[in-house]
Amino acid sequence: MIDEAESSHPATGLDEVVHQRVRLGILTIAHEARRVEFGYLRNQLELTAGNLSKHLSVLEAAGLIEVEKGYEGRRGRTWITLTPTGTAALAAEIGRLRKLIDRIGTTITEEDR
Repeated sequence: MIDEAESSHPATGLDEVVHQRVRLGILTIAHEARRVEFGYLRNQLELTAGNLSKHLSVLEAAGLIEVEKGYEGRRGRTWITLTPTGTAALAAEIGRLRKLIDRIGTTITEEDR
């Protein structure tokens, strides 16, 4: 008998919160930087402040990031940090994406290229 977890397609396990393009970008940049400033994220992902704020709210509500507000000199700043839950969710998503890539890689023929 085949284990149901092994027989399901890797795409069925993709996390809608993490997998969305902008949120995956936020999590990836936050992972690389350890602590990232709002303006940097906005510029790197080419988003409006309002759009980025909405995505950060989704990630924060899911417990994947922490948002810290403060000041640098006289300027208000917002910093984003990945939580341990966010790190685990990002790693799981990357693992599922690798499985998808591996499946495709074994079935691509010269005609497909």
